[in-house]
Amino acid sequence: MTDAFIDIPGVRNFRDAGGIGALRRGVLYRSGSFHTLTEEGARRLKDLGLRTVLDLRSPVELEAWPDLRHGLDLESLNLPTLPANREDVDQPWPEDQAALYPFMAEHAGPSLAAVVRRLAAPGGLPTVVHCAVGKDRTGLTIAVLQSLLGASETDVTADFLRSNVGLGLDQGPTPYLDETGTERISRPVGAELLASALGWIRARHSSIPAYLRAHGVTEEELTALHANLSA
Repeated sequence: MTDAFIDIPGVRNFRDAGGIGALRRGVLYRSGSFHTLTEEGARRLKDLGLRTVLDLRSPVELEAWPDLRHGLDLESLNLPTLPANREDVDQPWPEDQAALYPFMAEHAGPSLAAVVRRLAAPGGLPTVVHCAVGKDRTGLTIAVLQSLLGASETDVTADFLRSNVGLGLDQGPTPYLDETGTERISRPVGAELLASALGWIRARHSSIPAYLRAHGVTEEELTALHANLSA
């Protein structure tokens, strides 16, 4: 595992998700959103051969912070991890970080299934998966994919924790403005957070593949995912 981040001006926490388990390098990237992407950043993405963007943010976030392209010809799919917005009357996002992760596991099934389905299809690689800052929703999604490709829990967790360095959170929480202009606190991620989400999945579905099958992913798609992403 390498600690090197890829410098994409205007994009935070951009790095290769490969090299973990059988997931090969250069096919799957992870990051924060592209709403401040610069022209130089777009040139560097083009050099990577990027073809697909899987955006895990809510429609409200997309409206407030649309991704910039600067002429890049990319397929972009919006696959929200969480309910429509933070203040959804029926399913509000938990403010407490410890509660957020099992909540994500409970609600992310359709999004994760759609991510697997797109990565299993031909013609979409290299792909980048991103949310707003690239640590929580993206962190869970990448952890699921790395686990499917045979990575150990130790390696998956170590890669998950690297977002703290990529976002400057290794020095502690930092304030930010969300998509509504409300000041919030971005907190470092910890191993226990990812463990709680993956534990929720396994407690209710016995395994990650079974969880995905419960949300419509087929054996053929899981096989194709391995073929497309494996070294």
